[in-house]
Amino acid sequence: MTFADELAAWLPSQRWFAGKGTPITRLTITSDNVLINGDPGLRHLIVTVAQDSGTGRYQVLAGLREQIPDRLRHAVIGPAGPLAPGQIGYDALHDPQLTRWLLAAMARQESAGPLRFGAEPGAAIPAGADSLVLTAEQSNTSLVFGEEAILKVFRRPSPGPNADLEIPRALAQRGSPHVAQPLGWLTGTLDGQTSVLAILSRYLRSATDGWSLAATSVRDLYASDQMRAADAGGDFAPEAHRLGGATAEVHRTLADAFGTFKLPPGAYRDLAGRMLSRLDAALADVPELAPHADLLASAFSELAAIDEPLLVQRIHGDYHLGQVLRTPSGWVALDFEGEPAAPPAERRAHASVLRDVAGMLRSFDYAARLQAPGHPDPGRIRAAARDWAGRNQSAFSDGYAQAGGTDPLKHATLLRALILDKTVYEVRYEARHRPSWLPIPLESIADA
Repeated sequence: MTFADELAAWLPSQRWFAGKGTPITRLTITSDNVLINGDPGLRHLIVTVAQDSGTGRYQVLAGLREQIPDRLRHAVIGPAGPLAPGQIGYDALHDPQLTRWLLAAMARQESAGPLRFGAEPGAAIPAGADSLVLTAEQSNTSLVFGEEAILKVFRRPSPGPNADLEIPRALAQRGSPHVAQPLGWLTGTLDGQTSVLAILSRYLRSATDGWSLAATSVRDLYASDQMRAADAGGDFAPEAHRLGGATAEVHRTLADAFGTFKLPPGAYRDLAGRMLSRLDAALADVPELAPHADLLASAFSELAAIDEPLLVQRIHGDYHLGQVLRTPSGWVALDFEGEPAAPPAERRAHASVLRDVAGMLRSFDYAARLQAPGHPDPGRIRAAARDWAGRNQSAFSDGYAQAGGTDPLKHATLLRALILDKTVYEVRYEARHRPSWLPIPLESIADA
């Protein structure tokens, strides 16, 4: 077997591989660059995978050793064959001896063939620190170096600029406290375009993600005798208010960095048309959505009737409680890649800031409803869930408006359509990937 064959057998077992459930018909190593010669060695690979469902491109950093130590056996890919005779290939991101070299290359701003390692001026890159792979990542692989830096490696890199470097750099250069500053990066060439392959950022130790904090608040409410979120311990509303303010500040800084634009009358009609198309696709896939079709179509048609310019700018694009961290000094936004399923150009496109607001409001609703199934008193819990979600949605919206953001209440038709469009996306996603969660967005539509 060639190393390409070994990779084809190994890839489907990786969390970040997108083609699960469909056999690989062909795997080609389309780029191979030597970073370290010897034992251990390090090769940077771009592989193209063909399946009946289409083709995908993946980034693999392959470590090479004649003997694999016990600590790396879980990362073995297989014999390297002609690629490196006599050596065994493995996922190098699990080998601190090799990952230290990546940070040192950033600090020195080295090159290796088409690969370029870069660093922010004056950035403190911890080149000597050991790394630890985080297990929660699904579409990428992230490594923490000590308590100082985190490296995100894009397993499915896209050609051209990457918003997850572009936006945090712009925010950090303007002094925003709501972003983890980029420290360095790795770029390569894909389809003739300079493309971001990895980003090193400041690690926010002592931070907690927003989803975990919200889930704890919901759990406290459900465990108490109170029906109202305001009366239970662990009220999340003050944090939701602060998060709304931080979000408005991020949007204002992005407007300063990238500008704002007014789309001409008719933009609302075009936006509503895309929403209706997504609704039609979801109705074809998920029969359970049919009872809500009229309500959804009516909301999108109402949006289409607005005949005024639409203000757009750069936004986060995939904003929810899992994309924000609460640090001792405030809220920080992460992962500016945009919606993973969207094409790269769409992820970088300008949009209404209320799209981010709608995403976060949906996230509050999800956090409230997720723990309700199986509760011995479903009626009480459903009422409590609606109260918790509504209280925190209002607090977030108030915080956003008070910090100078667009007042969501003054754009109710647009916000409602964006929320329902996001919910339609959730219905389709859950039906495909987590059928047991499908009642969550369906109940949200029923309560809309």
